[in-house]
Amino acid sequence: MTATPFFTSARRTLSAATFSLVASAASAQGFPTKPITFVNSFPAGGPSDMIARSVAEVLQQRFKQPVVVENKPGAAGNIGTAQVARSAPDGHTVLIGIDTIFTVNPHIYKGLPFKPGDFKPLMVMASSGLLVGAHPSTGFKTLADLVNAGKTQGVTFSSAGSGSPGHLAAEVFHEATGMQITHVPYKGNTPAVTAVLSGEVNGGVLATPGLLPHVKAGKVTALAVTSRQRSTLAPEVPTVAEAGHKGLEQEVLYIAMVPAATPDAVVQTLQKAFADALAEPQVKQRLANLDLFYEGLSGAAAAKRLGDLSTRYGRVIQATGMKVE
Repeated sequence: MTATPFFTSARRTLSAATFSLVASAASAQGFPTKPITFVNSFPAGGPSDMIARSVAEVLQQRFKQPVVVENKPGAAGNIGTAQVARSAPDGHTVLIGIDTIFTVNPHIYKGLPFKPGDFKPLMVMASSGLLVGAHPSTGFKTLADLVNAGKTQGVTFSSAGSGSPGHLAAEVFHEATGMQITHVPYKGNTPAVTAVLSGEVNGGVLATPGLLPHVKAGKVTALAVTSRQRSTLAPEVPTVAEAGHKGLEQEVLYIAMVPAATPDAVVQTLQKAFADALAEPQVKQRLANLDLFYEGLSGAAAAKRLGDLSTRYGRVIQATGMKVE
């Protein structure tokens, strides 16, 4: 399907003068004027949830207002995102999630309950690569072994569900190398990791923190990471580029978004608060423990990063026929 142009605002009924007045009024009221809700569109306990709660702790102290994290998972992030799209554009409701809501979902879901243009980026907070792991019984020792097997006999990959980063990775691998991959979706990252661990599937391209304990225990073989740089948690594992397959690079972006009509003055206040929170030593350590790299992109830079990914993934999805199963 054809995706809506990325972050082209769908709310142009506000004139520039009216918008300016609204922004000034919001700023004059001393934002925030009530509790703030972070709607995390993915399950509790995952990286996006942990980032949301870390930032919420700092903002609550800074703003002297409660900052509540509300998990609304489902439909690859679409359910929570739709809730925020319907919320008042006053900065008191913030969407926390990952880029695939906006870079993948518009290409594979028909009749999305929101448009990318309903939002503006608050910040691309952090990024992470994925770990390419295989069950030891496959005999794969390198990424080349996996690619060769995929070309000659086919392999099975687990993922956290249709439209998830792991699902996209399977399609990226297929499109870039010609591998034949059977994608097996599960309900979340934990069961997807368990499938690799048990040998139910040959392998997967999944979040590093979930696979790494099993790599350390010798129960999963790490072949590569999909990020541009090596993992700080597993520095001995090469990147896909170092393994000769730069086209397999893939990163997950952890994002904060607000409704498109949120006044600029409020957006700027939130952006500074988020940047300050992510710079706190305890928050930086939590990011490092999750193998996340600080990004801190806002405004046009954030929109461009997401837009470029949407364009790239759109081509992959069209070429491979990736769809919701």
